[in-house]
Amino acid sequence: MKKTNSTGSPKLDRKTVERNRRIHMKGLCFKLASLIPSHHLKHSKDTLSQQDQLDHAAAYIKHLKERIEKLKKMKEQAMRSLATNSTNNNALDATTMGSRLPMIELRDLGSSIEVILISGLKKNFMLYEVITIVEEEGAEVVSASFSTVGDKVFHIIHAQVKISRVGVETSRVCQRLQKLVDWSCI
Repeated sequence: MKKTNSTGSPKLDRKTVERNRRIHMKGLCFKLASLIPSHHLKHSKDTLSQQDQLDHAAAYIKHLKERIEKLKKMKEQAMRSLATNSTNNNALDATTMGSRLPMIELRDLGSSIEVILISGLKKNFMLYEVITIVEEEGAEVVSASFSTVGDKVFHIIHAQVKISRVGVETSRVCQRLQKLVDWSCI
């Protein structure tokens, strides 16, 4: 006969509760391990124990925190440099800098790519066009953001490769983006 609690519903025994908890934790560990890019692992995710997967996840999180701090410092330096340049008459003037804009940088990170586009306020393009090019070339955009600093607009797009065997031909993406940017400047 099953035990019931005060509401009349069956009471789960400790073994069942513990088994459900372990199943839930295993699912969470699998989900966490799936978020770590494969190029940050020394071994296949399938061959790692659950403890190794957790250790790799902790190391990856630490790596991301260090990268964030490094990027924050770089941003602060750039902001100080921008402030110094804007007050210094001997620095590059806006027309010289503007003639080099827009600029494109594409980073191949293995299973993901990062696109950084810097444009001027007057020499701009539609972000959806950039996202379309990235997705047509076999990557799925995970995040896209932009920020304006002075008279420059910084666009950053992160994308994951849709089919890891095929990958993304970054040189083709870069060529198409360069055409888009050159065309939008006319």
